[in-house]
Amino acid sequence: MTTEHAMTEVLERIRRVRLVPVLVIDDAAAAVPLARALLEGGLPCAEVTFRTAAAEEAIRRIAGEVPELLVGAGTVLTREQAAAARAAGARFVVSPGFGPAVVDHCLEHGVPVFPGVCTPTEIEMALAKGLSTLKFFPAEPAGGVRYLKAVAAPYGTVEFIPTGGIGPANLAEYLALRCVAACGGSWMAPADWIAERAFGRIREETARAVEIARQAKGGAR
Repeated sequence: MTTEHAMTEVLERIRRVRLVPVLVIDDAAAAVPLARALLEGGLPCAEVTFRTAAAEEAIRRIAGEVPELLVGAGTVLTREQAAAARAAGARFVVSPGFGPAVVDHCLEHGVPVFPGVCTPTEIEMALAKGLSTLKFFPAEPAGGVRYLKAVAAPYGTVEFIPTGGIGPANLAEYLALRCVAACGGSWMAPADWIAERAFGRIREETARAVEIARQAKGGAR
């Protein structure tokens, strides 16, 4: 599968659900029941962050045992992490900023990548690499919906996945923007809920988020 085809497939799936839960997993044993809780809540997509030593194994278990869930790797900062994520079965890679080494590795190996941007300069760096779907981070601290509308205005072909400070109270407002493909966040499955194995609670919060996304107006360009 070419990079373009892989990106198209992944983006189509993300655009359908309009949500990307950001998961911090400290114990890989929690990965499969967590993935199933997300699915039961109506969300077949997740980003496992490389903030913990368990991330690679968690991705491997989800990819192997819950293949219906589209699993990606987040907080990928180095080429080595990108390679490890790809080997574990990650279908896409997300980084907090625009790291050329990570972007180049993913493009070389046909892995969809969504680097983080926050300024026009970073957006144009991504465009120069042929990327037009980007993580907008940190969304709320950077200025929220008002700032995103302003920074996105000159770039009619670019769509964003805002992440950072998003939750039930402001999710619909972000999803109403035409430039937003989906929103990312950890509120559906916070690290403490995962550590406590509160999978029923995660399932319920996920279902709530899915319903907000379903009712939200707007959508990506």
